[in-house]
Amino acid sequence: MPVINRVADLQPDIMAWRHDIHQHPELMYDVDRTAEFVAQRLREFGCDEVVTGLGRTGVVGVIRGRKPANGGDLKVIGLRADMDALPIEEETGLPYASKVSGKMHACGHDGHTAMLLGAARYLAETRNFAGSAVVIFQPAEEGGAGAAAMLKDGLMDRFGIEQVYGMHNGPGIPVGSFAISPGAIMASTDSVDIRIEGVGGHAARPHMCVDSVLVGAQLVTALQSIVSRTVDPLESAVVSICEFHAGNARNVIPQIAELKGTVRTLKAEVRDLVEKRIHEVAAGVAQSTGAKIDIVYERGYPVVVNHAEQTEVAQRIARDIAGESNVTSMPPLMGAEDFAYMLEARPGAFIFLGNGDSAGLHHPAYNFNDDAIVYGTSYWIKLVESQLAA
Repeated sequence: MPVINRVADLQPDIMAWRHDIHQHPELMYDVDRTAEFVAQRLREFGCDEVVTGLGRTGVVGVIRGRKPANGGDLKVIGLRADMDALPIEEETGLPYASKVSGKMHACGHDGHTAMLLGAARYLAETRNFAGSAVVIFQPAEEGGAGAAAMLKDGLMDRFGIEQVYGMHNGPGIPVGSFAISPGAIMASTDSVDIRIEGVGGHAARPHMCVDSVLVGAQLVTALQSIVSRTVDPLESAVVSICEFHAGNARNVIPQIAELKGTVRTLKAEVRDLVEKRIHEVAAGVAQSTGAKIDIVYERGYPVVVNHAEQTEVAQRIARDIAGESNVTSMPPLMGAEDFAYMLEARPGAFIFLGNGDSAGLHHPAYNFNDDAIVYGTSYWIKLVESQLAA
């Protein structure tokens, strides 16, 4: 089945909503304008319930079908979009470019929000399903764990959600195509902060010092042995130290060096192993150099794990819309997504929608592809009508 004709008719409106959101990007939980924009549209569509303030600034709409239930097990399905932008200066030159200095929708959340609004409008008009569709608009995906905040506020139980589905655009995937696989599809993400205290002094007398820069350099190199020599080569892990701060003069060996990095894994046991080895490697470097090394290791988003049954459902719906050849399997990505929390709470699946040959995510020249709107919106609608069929 191709895209829904009514969705093609709605595309100009959906595109206009996206452009409006794109021009007014907001970060983390501070998405008040976007949340109000979403809530206002949902009320205009005639949603049966519109709830704001869930997870601080999240918005939820409930749309009840007009068909009688057939006695099936599934009665409530959740569809999630994210609303927040990124602290990046936009470099697209688009007529609807960000009007807010230092902020832009560089990950396509404007498109995600607009497509789910389009689906909500269609579903509220037609109600050609049994049970309830719950549309979830989440803040703070970009590092703030907004999904966890909404869950803490009772998202699943309050609305009786039994299955939950998410979607993200994918640069490099052709427009009109989808990609999805069962199991681990995106990585967990942890942060590691390292403070090295040596003995500072004059650069001409290194033998009288414990050089925190040298210790830090040794530690950065040593940490890479975890991935190359501790983790099974058939498993996946990333340890990246991306910040190194030390010193402020060319002739002074600094007393303190601070390093910050990220750890990505796809399995709980590998996650545990990497965390353990980071502490052990740091202790070894500290002992061999005489420096004091303190580590703060914080766990972030868990692994995004697609449930097998719901992944099959998502694949089938995507094939109905895009055709068999335009729905492909994909290897896991080492990027992270807080939709993982929702998939820990309920069975569901996370799918990627083709964004074409665009700049990559989190790039200042990135832009969500409006040509993808009809495919993503049709997917949401057919997912509801299929899963909540009378």
